[in-house]
Amino acid sequence: MKFGVRLIQHLGAPRDIVELGILADQAGFDHAWFPSDKFMYHAWSIIAALAEHTERIIVGANGTEPYSIAPGETATFMATLDHLSGGRTAVGFGMHTQKMIEWTGIEIADRLTRVREAVELMRRVWRGEVAQFDGREFHWSDQCYLRFPPLRSRIPIYVSGFEHDDLALSGEIGDGSLPMVTPPESAALMVERVLEGVRTAGRSADEVDICGCGWFSLSESGRDTDTDRLRDILAYFGNYLDEQALATVGLSRADFAETARRVAARDYAGARDAVTPAMLQLAITGTARDAIRRIEMLAGAGITQVSVGGPLGPDPRATIRLFGEHIIPYFRS
Repeated sequence: MKFGVRLIQHLGAPRDIVELGILADQAGFDHAWFPSDKFMYHAWSIIAALAEHTERIIVGANGTEPYSIAPGETATFMATLDHLSGGRTAVGFGMHTQKMIEWTGIEIADRLTRVREAVELMRRVWRGEVAQFDGREFHWSDQCYLRFPPLRSRIPIYVSGFEHDDLALSGEIGDGSLPMVTPPESAALMVERVLEGVRTAGRSADEVDICGCGWFSLSESGRDTDTDRLRDILAYFGNYLDEQALATVGLSRADFAETARRVAARDYAGARDAVTPAMLQLAITGTARDAIRRIEMLAGAGITQVSVGGPLGPDPRATIRLFGEHIIPYFRS
């Protein structure tokens, strides 16, 4: 089992986030992800700083998409960061929601074709090819090629998505996949969607790193894990989650109507208060032992990398140390 940490804006100022990434590097995490969410801290700034201040961990943005950011720009940035980091990069590519893109007036038609074509174009660029292309979504001239030699000819692309067909596409074309496993009980459902694409492409399951993105809130004693940060995350993102995934613990998007209404009205304190005990099931909470039990369930469902995100706990630094001292060694002993 591999472990990634998903460092989100809720964890503090940009320098606080970078310091947590340094600690994760020292604790033995394999990946450090930062989400590419609209109008939040820009993922590229964060992962560039992480690359410069860490030694071993792979850094990448989760949710980089081909609408507001052109794939040529993404390919060039990642190739540059690959040089700076010594080959310690990966990119989470695709949309974990359509709504955030539509905020800016960008129309989304055939998102699957757009992601598929963008992935192909980025790989051509990294192989040092002239990426002239006339597709359904992209039309590139013979001037589309990298003006410097890439460090690697293939930077890992973890395809992300929020619908069944997005996850199937990740299994078909991705080096990895980034399904949300919120709640953890939905992991088997998400893995099966990825494997549908694996089978369609005639691939082997071990060709795709299925990186389950969960929300964690842990402490050494297991107390004080119902934090305001956890409630903020549940209130803000719960309305975007998959209906079938929510149904595995008896929830639906309709249950998040009130939190979504308050978030839309920018009543964040009210949204936090509207989070119910049932919604807390979406996260993994408690002690290191509790987390180990739940991660074993994820592994049994076919998850090959656990992406530890959310608030982490009342003290995020202490949670990262819990992983480094107890949880990660348990799965590698």
